[in-house]
Amino acid sequence: MVSPSPSHQPSLLQGFPSRGSDVAGPPLAANNPVARVLIESSLPHLDRPFDYSVPAELDGTALAGVRVKVRFSGQELNGYVLERMESSDAGHALTPILKVVSAVPVLTPALLELASSVAARYAGTLSDVLRTAIPPRVARLEKQHLSGVSLLEEPGEGSKKRSGSVQGSAKRAQAAWASYANGAPYLQHLAGGGSPRAVLTATQGFGAAGWPELVASAVAAVRSSGRGAVVVVPDYRDLDRMEAALRAVLPPGDVARLTADDGQTPRYRSYLRLLSGAAKVAVGTRSAAYAPVQNLGLVVCWDDGDDLHIDQRAPYAHTREILLLRSEQESAACLMAAHSRSTELQRLVEGGWAVPVEAPRQVVRARTPRVLNTADSFEQERDPLAKIARLPGAAWRAAKEGLERGPVLVQVARAGYAPSLVCEDCRETARCNNCQGPLAIAGQSALPQCRWCSTPAPEWRCRHCGGGRLRRGAAGVLRTAEELGRAFPGKAVVTSSGDQVKATVSDARALVVATVGAEPVAGGGYAAALLLDGNSLLRRENLRAGEDTVRRWFNAAALVRPANEGGLVVITADDTTATGALLRWDPAGYASRELALRQELQLPPAVRIASVTGKRADVVHFTESLAETIQLRTAGPAPVSLTLSAQRAVEQERDPDVRTLIFIPYAQAVEATRAMRAVKAASAAKRTSGPVQLRLDGVDVL
Repeated sequence: MVSPSPSHQPSLLQGFPSRGSDVAGPPLAANNPVARVLIESSLPHLDRPFDYSVPAELDGTALAGVRVKVRFSGQELNGYVLERMESSDAGHALTPILKVVSAVPVLTPALLELASSVAARYAGTLSDVLRTAIPPRVARLEKQHLSGVSLLEEPGEGSKKRSGSVQGSAKRAQAAWASYANGAPYLQHLAGGGSPRAVLTATQGFGAAGWPELVASAVAAVRSSGRGAVVVVPDYRDLDRMEAALRAVLPPGDVARLTADDGQTPRYRSYLRLLSGAAKVAVGTRSAAYAPVQNLGLVVCWDDGDDLHIDQRAPYAHTREILLLRSEQESAACLMAAHSRSTELQRLVEGGWAVPVEAPRQVVRARTPRVLNTADSFEQERDPLAKIARLPGAAWRAAKEGLERGPVLVQVARAGYAPSLVCEDCRETARCNNCQGPLAIAGQSALPQCRWCSTPAPEWRCRHCGGGRLRRGAAGVLRTAEELGRAFPGKAVVTSSGDQVKATVSDARALVVATVGAEPVAGGGYAAALLLDGNSLLRRENLRAGEDTVRRWFNAAALVRPANEGGLVVITADDTTATGALLRWDPAGYASRELALRQELQLPPAVRIASVTGKRADVVHFTESLAETIQLRTAGPAPVSLTLSAQRAVEQERDPDVRTLIFIPYAQAVEATRAMRAVKAASAAKRTSGPVQLRLDGVDVL
């Protein structure tokens, strides 16, 4: 019979059928015949190890960390062996392990500890964390790994590699970091085997002083001390740049690339290379945070404010928090780097956990472009229409002059052609008669259609005034490119958005129109940048609208040449605190002010937040059960959408989903997350209510 680990509450097993029999099984292993197995299941009440017997024939392969197949509740399920033990206190015969799926111990003790900490922090299950942390197996690669064959990269993988010298990395690191306050001491500490923690505010995003070279120098420094490193970036464009920079300063074969975009075989090959110690540095996207690097000395996260760092599957963990936990558990150095600074990192700096690494003001002035705001009083006097024009005179002049020197970047808020349409007569948003979704057009001569259900609306009529004429409520990247092509005849126009994102562009004179976050990198930097639609970004109904807009502005402005080379950035937004931060090039000051406001209002990251989403009865049951254990401030339940969801619920005669927010002081965070996990497990085991979605620290719930 399967037995749950005695460390878990047996009351959670109520209502489950028998999971085995007392019939004698095959001969058992002579030593440690009991295996503690974690079953691969997202059910919260199964988030604990179960005891199984180890047949004698599996004694040499059913080791800690390997994948196995076991019988559970009449089904054959996959799992991981957590440990082997001499005995179990179950008091009855145990069900034997059916087979060892793979003899490779992919679940290391360090990874198990990290995954357990992540599951506890986000009130999730260990199985869900391991699903992200450990890539799917490839049998052919495992056979090579077990036979001792070197897992070399296939042709085409790591094509950007260049041989380098670890011994010469110290001088390059000192040169790259010399202009940053606390930079040289940080690298010296890394090279000496220390574990310093720093928040780096990089000034440039291109060239020899760009952020990939800075991070690569830090990794080279920690490699000179004989330790490994983990570097995590948001997307494949940053990954390509970071990988090339690392291969330029590290020996061949030292770097392993981990990303699901490359496919199962390259990803699993890199995982096994790291597991065996053949590679010492892991670089990749989200899942690379769990990479099994031996003798870890440094964890790095680039641009932690990017929402691509948040896993979209339970338990919705953030890369930044995973690396912070790993840094603490493995006593490794930590480097959080970005062009701006998130409020979470500002909290770490103000709390003394990390040291800021920033460029002095004279260096900032020398390395950054001049920034101009078309909404300030001086520009308003010169151009009274600048506040209402989408491309004010100052922006047009900046583009015209910049095109004489090189490429010009134009950042817009929306993709598509005209992603928003309104009634010509009453200016109300045009919505689909079928599903009430917003209407849009994909091109100049295209018919309006719904962005949600794609239903065409050739004979649309306004529900408010009865009008039948439409006008653009907002211009997308394609419409902007079309207008700029007319304004600058004879100049090439390049677009980067949606599924046509470009990683790089040449230094040729061209207009590069990109949506926020999709800006390509020009090797020599842009001559100028126009940051359009700033008010649209700032006015989003989100707690982090200002912080996220500032981050996107700094990321784009960092791609522009310095002011002494003619670099100019023009913002077309109201004169707010956010624009002032870019004008002064002071991301740390903006983050400090924003954090102070959040602390005063007791909003994240001054406190942690949990969102409970589901049917009203289920959400109420969850919050009431939680209140029996711990008292926390709550808000809700309220409909997830105050308009469309409620309307659909009436039409379909069903209850809308609701959401309750729970605000958790850090002093109560451990107790609160433990209680949330217990409530979820008990509800699932007893089936007293339906499932709810539990997310902690979600950035889109406020």
